[in-house]
Amino acid sequence: MEKYAGIQWLIRIVNLLLSLLVLFIIMKLSPIWLPIIKVVAKISVPFLIAGTIVYLLHPIIEKFHRSGIRRSYAVLGIFVVFFGLLSLLIIKGTPFLMTQLKELLEHLPEYIVVVEGWLESLNEKIAIFPIGLQEQIFTWLDGIQARLETLFETLAEWFMSALSWLIYFIVIPFLVFYLLKDYEALEKTAWYLTPKKWRKQGMALLKGIDESFGNYIRGQILVSLSVGVIAMIGLYFLGVPYSILLGLVIGVLDIIPYFGAFLGAVPAVAVAAIHSWKLALIVIGFIFVL
Repeated sequence: MEKYAGIQWLIRIVNLLLSLLVLFIIMKLSPIWLPIIKVVAKISVPFLIAGTIVYLLHPIIEKFHRSGIRRSYAVLGIFVVFFGLLSLLIIKGTPFLMTQLKELLEHLPEYIVVVEGWLESLNEKIAIFPIGLQEQIFTWLDGIQARLETLFETLAEWFMSALSWLIYFIVIPFLVFYLLKDYEALEKTAWYLTPKKWRKQGMALLKGIDESFGNYIRGQILVSLSVGVIAMIGLYFLGVPYSILLGLVIGVLDIIPYFGAFLGAVPAVAVAAIHSWKLALIVIGFIFVL
């Protein structure tokens, strides 16, 4: 028995060493496979986006189809409405976003000077505290300043990189149209490719996931869209600069459960605070109600 246990441990050690060796070889070969993965990832992006859009629009297509409308007509109608509104939003909204982003980047040095002025005034007030506590407060304030600068730079880079993705909007509509039109054929293909013993369990599992996860995602996207639009309008009437840009950030980050609303509020409150503490408090109250 002890001999058998010793052999088992030896096998485990050998398996572990072999796994580490394979991992080491894979990492050494990263200059070869990493560029391939990057290319595949870029090619996969439009398919993933198209698949997500199809997943969101398919239930609407099914409702029209069950009501007696031919599937191709339902697909064409939803396709035209969805991408028509999306194109209108991009065409009309992009100039506003780019203008506000440009203004934000131009005024960023001024905002940093204002924040540094706050920090200097705080330094005078903090001077009464013990040295150890002062150092901790200074470290904390420096961290906040660095995070704010990084946040604005990240947002700028994100929007600039998003512009480079505009080429995908040429490919994605075609993918969405044909995926929606041939959705049933794709389902049948997936059914026949699945081993018979797994078909019923697989269908039940996918149906359960769709009913719970799918409905949640659709609802969350709708809520985030509504929150973003309301935030844009509210910030505009409150007189907060870059209301469209900040409202978009609030809407996008609201998709993240629990922390999304807080993360989205940070840029809006920061911009408002630079202009007026009273405005910042009003924005906090508005976002809290939102």
